[in-house]
Amino acid sequence: MVRILIIDDHPLVIDGIKTMLQDVNYLEIVAAARCAKEAMSFLEILPAVDLILLDINLPDIDGLKLCEMIREKNKTVKILGLTYVNEAGIITQLIKKGANGYLLKNMEKEELVEAINQALDGIIYLSKAANEKIVQQLQAYELPHDNIPALTRREKEVLLLLSQGLTSNEIAGRLFLSNYTVDTHRKNMLQKFNVHNTQTLMNVTRELGILT
Repeated sequence: MVRILIIDDHPLVIDGIKTMLQDVNYLEIVAAARCAKEAMSFLEILPAVDLILLDINLPDIDGLKLCEMIREKNKTVKILGLTYVNEAGIITQLIKKGANGYLLKNMEKEELVEAINQALDGIIYLSKAANEKIVQQLQAYELPHDNIPALTRREKEVLLLLSQGLTSNEIAGRLFLSNYTVDTHRKNMLQKFNVHNTQTLMNVTRELGILT
């Protein structure tokens, strides 16, 4: 029996997953957590969990950080990201932090079961839509020169709007993204340029000619 923990703050999502998997006889949902703190408590008392379905956007700690925290404590549990957000930067960050795959919440039952099976077999699973985003990201990269980090098209859009003094909330509205997604792109750029705040990021990218 494969023991599953769902981490999601939306009861309808939890109920939907339970309904999808109720007749899959080798899968058992042993618990559902509504936040990161609750999830970590469950994992203390349910050490035998085999697979986690992890919402990326949680009310207390973001899913990327929680994925990292879980992976530090448990090297073998399988983790599938589960979200409405289909952004290449978030997908790649989640995989880097130890996830075994990435699903969108508009998935069908067949895809959910396939993703679980592949993750259990040690295969990284990306939904079709997520795969397309990764390909788009690779196509959007410019070749770096003189060791200048490469930025995706979306990161450049966020960077330009940051340079114009827009807040994350304003950028989210302009680009039709969530605040969480905008903040993730900003954090990715801070990491790429090895800087610790947005103002330094602006200064560095201007000096490099990325911002003109």
